[in-house]
Amino acid sequence: MTEKLWIEGRTLDLKEDSRIPDGPIEEKWTRYKNTVPLVSPANKRRFTIIVVGSGLAGASASASLAQLGYNVLLFTYHDSPRRAHSIAAQGGINAAKNYQNDGDSVWRLFYDTMKGGDFRAREANVYRLAEISPQIIDYSVAIGVPFAREYGGLLANRSFGGVLVQRTFYARGQTGQQLLLGAISQVLRWWNEGRIKIFPRHEILDVVLIDGHAKGIIARDLITGELKRYAGHAVVLATGGYGNAYFLSTNAVNSNATAIWRAYKRGAYFGNPCFVQVHPTALPETHEYQSKRTLMSESLRNDGRVWVPRKKGDTRHPNEIPHEERWYFLEEWYPAYGNLVPRDVASRAIKKVCDMGYGLPPTGRAVYLDLLDAIKEQGRERIEAKYGNLFEMYEKITGESPWEVPMKIYPAVHYTMGGLWVSYELQTSIPGLYAIGEANFSDHGANRLGASALMQGLADGYYILPYTIGAYLANRLGEKLPDTESEEFKKTEQEVKERIEKLLSINGNTPPDEFHMKLGHILWDKVGLSRSKESLLQALQEIRELKQEFWKDVKVVGDANTINQELEKAGRIADFIELGELITIDALHREESCGAHFREEYQTEEGEPLRRDDEFAYVAAWEYNGEGNPPILNKEPLKFEAIKPTVRSYK
Repeated sequence: MTEKLWIEGRTLDLKEDSRIPDGPIEEKWTRYKNTVPLVSPANKRRFTIIVVGSGLAGASASASLAQLGYNVLLFTYHDSPRRAHSIAAQGGINAAKNYQNDGDSVWRLFYDTMKGGDFRAREANVYRLAEISPQIIDYSVAIGVPFAREYGGLLANRSFGGVLVQRTFYARGQTGQQLLLGAISQVLRWWNEGRIKIFPRHEILDVVLIDGHAKGIIARDLITGELKRYAGHAVVLATGGYGNAYFLSTNAVNSNATAIWRAYKRGAYFGNPCFVQVHPTALPETHEYQSKRTLMSESLRNDGRVWVPRKKGDTRHPNEIPHEERWYFLEEWYPAYGNLVPRDVASRAIKKVCDMGYGLPPTGRAVYLDLLDAIKEQGRERIEAKYGNLFEMYEKITGESPWEVPMKIYPAVHYTMGGLWVSYELQTSIPGLYAIGEANFSDHGANRLGASALMQGLADGYYILPYTIGAYLANRLGEKLPDTESEEFKKTEQEVKERIEKLLSINGNTPPDEFHMKLGHILWDKVGLSRSKESLLQALQEIRELKQEFWKDVKVVGDANTINQELEKAGRIADFIELGELITIDALHREESCGAHFREEYQTEEGEPLRRDDEFAYVAAWEYNGEGNPPILNKEPLKFEAIKPTVRSYK
C-alpha cells in the first residue's frame, strides 16, 4: 500500500481554535465564566436549541438549558429518554470531595486523570472537570440520587483503577441508572412546563448547515419512516461513543456513530479516533453469533482478585486450587496498585497471560475475578450492599453464582476516548455545533480512568455547556429561527433520501449484520488491544474491500416508509465501516504507544507503552476531504504548563 493515506494539514491555534483561556490553570474556568458574553433571561426565550441524545450528557444539558429559559428540542431513538445507554453504567462517579480524608484534592484528581490518559489530554479541560466534580455530587444528591452512605450518614466512597484514594461515589452497581433517572426527572419537569419537547423514536441522519453554521437536523421517524426537518439556533450532539464499530462491545446494540459521522462529513474535525478503550472485566465471549459483550463493573476489582492457575491447562475446579498454586499476576507485576491498575494496563495483562497459555478452558480467553476471600473477610451482607445486583446479573447470564465460584472475565471494547474535536467551549469546528459527553474527544486522553465517564457527561451538561453555548448565542440576538423550507434543508433532506434509496436498491445477498461482524473481526484482531504497522495496513486493505462489498451485496429487506430495523442497521454499519477506516489510519499515523493505543513496535523492555512526546504530544484532529480522498491531519499541540509528563508507571 503505497498511496498517500493522509494529508498534512495545519497546526491549530490554542487561543483562536481551541479557545483556551489565559491565566493559571486554577483560574481559567473562573476567568472564563466572569468574562463570557451572557444572554438575558428575556432573550433566552427567543432561542431554540436542538439536543440529540438523552443519556447523562444530553439529559443534563437539556434540563439545564431549559431551566435557563431556552427552548429545547430533545431527540432520542429510544421509546423513552430514560432508556439511553448511560443507564447501563455500573460502578460509580468520581469527585474530589476527600470524604475519606485520604489525601484527595482537585489537583490530585486532575493529575490522576492526566496520568491515566497517558498525558494525551488537554490540561485546561481536565482541570475544569476536576474542579466541577464536587458540584455534581451535591446537585445529584439534591435532586434525589440515592448514593450509598456510610453508617453515620455520610456518602460512601470506593476506589477505582489508576488511583490511590477513594473518590468514587456509587449506588450499588446501578450508578448510571440512578444518575440518569435524576437527570430525566429534571427533563420531565421542564417538559411539563413546556420548555422541552421530547421526540422519541427519532434517529438523526444529518446536520443542516446554513452559511457554515449548524442550524438544524434531518431526522427519520423510526415508526413511520418519514424524514423530518427541525431547525434550531444551535445543535448539540450527545450521542455517545462508537465502540460498536467493533461489533462485540459492552455498548447497547443500537449505540451508533451516525450523528457524529454525519457531522464529520459536514466539516467537523474528528479527534483521536484510534483511542478506543478495552475494558478488562467483561464476560468472556461464548458464541460467534452473540450480539454484545456484558460488562462487570470495574468496582469489583476493589475487593476481587484477578488470577489464573500457575499450571497451564489446569482443569480443576477453581475452589480446589490452593492459593500457592494461583498466579495473581496483576498483584505480582504491579505491586503498588495491584488489581486496581488502570483499564488499559489490566486488559493488556489479561491478554498477555492468556496468550502465554494460562487462559481458562474451554477457549483459553478468560481469567478469574475472585471475590470469595472478600466475602469471607467482610461477610455476605456487606459485599451484597456494594455489588449485589452485579452478582445477580452474572448468575442470570452464566448460571454460576459468584457467591460460590469466581467470576470469569476477559477484555472487551467499552469506551471511546476519541470523538468529535471540540474547543474549550465544547464547540466543534462547525460554528453552532456542540458535542458533549462521550461524543467528543475532550477529557480522557488515550485512556479513560474508571468512573470518569459519568463525571464528564454531567459536567458537560449541567455546568459547562450552559455557559459556553451562551457565548455563541449572545452574538446572534435577533436571529430568526431558520426556515425548514429553505434550500439548505431541502438539499440535505434529499441527500439523506438518496442514501436510503441506494441502500434499499442494492438488493444483494448478505444481511447487514454479516458485514458488521466482518468489520468487528478486522478491527478487534488488527486494531484492537495491540496494533502493529503490518496489522494496521492489513486492516486498512480489508476494510476498503469490505466497503466495496457492502455497497454491492448488502440486502436490506422492507421499505423506507415504515418500521425497518434492517434499514437502520445498514445505515449505521455503512458509517461504522468508514469510521473503521479512519480509526485505522489514525492508529497508523501515531507511531508511539500511549494508553489504549498500543503499537507493538513502541514498548519498553518490560512490555509497557513507550510514548514519544517529542513527536506526538498533540491531538490528531482529522478533517474530511471528500469521498475517496485521504483525510487531512490537523494537529492541536498539547501544552503542559501545570504538570510535566512522566513515564507512566503503576508498579
